[in-house]
Amino acid sequence: MHKINYQKYYFISEYDTNLINQQDKKTNIIFRNYNSKLDIAKIKILRDLCKKKECNFFLSNNVKLAIKLRLDGVYLPSFNKSFNHLAYNFKKKFIILGSAHSLQELNIKKLQGVKFFFVSSLFKKNKNYLGIYKFKFFENFTIKRLVALGGINKKNIKKLGLLDICGYAGISFFKKKGPSK
Repeated sequence: MHKINYQKYYFISEYDTNLINQQDKKTNIIFRNYNSKLDIAKIKILRDLCKKKECNFFLSNNVKLAIKLRLDGVYLPSFNKSFNHLAYNFKKKFIILGSAHSLQELNIKKLQGVKFFFVSSLFKKNKNYLGIYKFKFFENFTIKRLVALGGINKKNIKKLGLLDICGYAGISFFKKKGPSK
């Protein structure tokens, strides 16, 4: 059996450098905190740490600040339906990530210029629960790369091989396990 190298995306909501230090350099970091005001100085510290560790750093839902701070890209959550960011000039390697929970949201993300789609929830049984079969249905509607999100753990991570994905994302999986090998 061959080993599949997935991109890993870790959502953090704290200004804690230890969360990043625990990860390997193949783990992309997405800072998302919708409950408190952004601390630009601390975001710069996180950005510099990510550069040092050779991992990509993305900011959630703030394209203008991500460009200004020269981050690797931005993450557009499913509730962001804005197209204003398309008027900005991006550096060549700036990546737009986005999440979708339905075909309608998937189409909006395509129009927003999203390169990688985070589709949820794969395993976590919440209001956005898809499961493997519905997730595979999403694969038919995009030529872009999909990232699995939601409920991924040690027990079900091997099931990702059944899907045409380029990566997986999470919060608790990375906190508990640290860098996955």
